[in-house]
Amino acid sequence: MKRRNLLAFACASMVASAALADDRTIRIIVGYSPGGSVDAVARLLAERLRVSLDQNVIVDNKPGAGGRLALVELKRSAPDGNTLVFTPSGVLVIHPWLYQNIGYDPLKDFTPLALTNKFDFAITSGPGAPSGDLKAVMEWMKSNPQKANYATSGAGTVPHFVGQLLAQTTGVPLTHVAYRGGAPAAQDLIAGQVPLMIDTASETLEHHRAGRVKILAMTGDRRNRAVPDIPTAKEAGFDFTADAFFGLYGPSGMQPARVQRISRAVEQAVSAPAFQDRIYALGLTPSYAGPTELTSLQAEQFRRWEAPIKSSGFKAE
Repeated sequence: MKRRNLLAFACASMVASAALADDRTIRIIVGYSPGGSVDAVARLLAERLRVSLDQNVIVDNKPGAGGRLALVELKRSAPDGNTLVFTPSGVLVIHPWLYQNIGYDPLKDFTPLALTNKFDFAITSGPGAPSGDLKAVMEWMKSNPQKANYATSGAGTVPHFVGQLLAQTTGVPLTHVAYRGGAPAAQDLIAGQVPLMIDTASETLEHHRAGRVKILAMTGDRRNRAVPDIPTAKEAGFDFTADAFFGLYGPSGMQPARVQRISRAVEQAVSAPAFQDRIYALGLTPSYAGPTELTSLQAEQFRRWEAPIKSSGFKAE
């Protein structure tokens, strides 16, 4: 009898220990398929957090609705800090202006934890545009409005509305041409089917280096390390900037101590030279910001995109 009781106690202890381990697992939901830059950075971050937080950290890919399904799931999660979402900013600052009933309030339903990186966008011309700098290409488009088209990786994306900012700044009525991804857009740019493309530098960088296309300007507030010889849009003579970011979020209602602990762990990760090197290799710029700064950045970008989106007349289906 004693032996059976001891065995039962041992089994119960094992079950309790397993449950405790599961409770201490941090799940980082990524609303995109494996292999992309969001997933890649999330996995780099998870590697670092496992050590600094002394917890098991896993990445759980839940693609769907352009990343919005992950945020809906996060909203419904317990605020214990064990379910988080790693996301690009578009679903928080662009999508709420495009879609009705998206299932979350971007400014109220989540706890901003930390920023890991920013990224800007390349304005790239192909053989369908004349040679020259950005100003020359925009002047040509103004004189040839029927050819004033620009390609992006999809309708309703940040590059879509970066193009609208460019149109507003230059007074050129640019027409958006949406593709299903950056690769097919780049191929049509190379083929001369569209004269201009706006997307992340990674989509056209190799073609630029090979001389098939020309990156005219980058949209950040400073030159991009991947293409240090390329001017910013401001340096090219156009007074606008546009960038986006990746951030880590929890559900609303998290305890401040838990928020600070996770945020500090992300800061340690982002400050590590090895982490930064891998972020730069993805064409991104490592940049840490804590909860307060991330909250302000998100709110600023949310307000900033309202006018370009509304003035574009674009309606998401």
